[in-house]
Amino acid sequence: MKTIRALTLANYGGADSVVVANVATPTAQSGQVLVRVKAAGINGLDWKIREGYVRDAFPLQLPAVLGIELAGVVEAVGAGVSRFKVGDRVMGPLGGLGAYADLVAVDEIKLSHIPHNLSDIDAAALPVASLSAWQSLHAAGPIQKGQRVLIHGAAGGLGGFAVQFARQAGATVYATARGKAVEYVQSLGADHVIDYEKQPFEDVVSDIDLVLDYVGGEVLARSWQVLSDKGAIVGTTAPDILALTPAGRRGIWFMMKPDATHLGAIAEQVAQGQLQSKVAEVVGFADLPAAIERNRTQSRFGKTVVDFSR
Repeated sequence: MKTIRALTLANYGGADSVVVANVATPTAQSGQVLVRVKAAGINGLDWKIREGYVRDAFPLQLPAVLGIELAGVVEAVGAGVSRFKVGDRVMGPLGGLGAYADLVAVDEIKLSHIPHNLSDIDAAALPVASLSAWQSLHAAGPIQKGQRVLIHGAAGGLGGFAVQFARQAGATVYATARGKAVEYVQSLGADHVIDYEKQPFEDVVSDIDLVLDYVGGEVLARSWQVLSDKGAIVGTTAPDILALTPAGRRGIWFMMKPDATHLGAIAEQVAQGQLQSKVAEVVGFADLPAAIERNRTQSRFGKTVVDFSR
């Protein structure tokens, strides 16, 4: 049996529960393309899945290959594939797991072409962050010009796109960040950036129409008090947000859906310099377990990407 390299989760737990292992080489089924992965984005969902925090929302049969987004080159196409050919550079979110492997069979409908002037590293940083930012921004309803939006985790890959999309929509953008990240978030277009190490955000903001919570925990718990009467919190970190929502408040659990057309349009804007996308760190494949753990324990601005050639 032919095998490939992959990062697998054997059991729920800490950093040592994910290991590089050999798994069976996949093949492209009908409607799929086989992608030779060049780079993949590292996301908070990786360690949350690893720890078992979202096992109810994402039930797995272990061992499982981690990773939820990729950029690479089409190595083979299955029956019925019409949008891609062998040699095309592609990127996309999987809408599931399996991106941390040398070869991945992906449904054609989930993939977009990579703009010619965008590197594999930069492309791998886009799918989950950009689509999640856009979709979560509109999950509670269309954003209206002048609405007040508060974004937690604004310095991360997801938050950075949310700041830019909210500004494009004409919203007044409040954001939380810390230290050196404050200046970075300001450069993305946030109207007011609160250094959460210096002052609690709830002492600064009120009457917020939409909170985008990309942090969770006590940040979510403290956010209900800053909402307007008809405001809502859209959360990406707490699957139990509905149970945590106080009476008379509106909480929404958000999950990103692949959208190849929109991803392609966003990638073109990044390639043309109309949107900023920051890659904070590039790691090699063997460093993936440690990089996933750093995502859990350290805050940074921008996205971490794994380069499969390292």
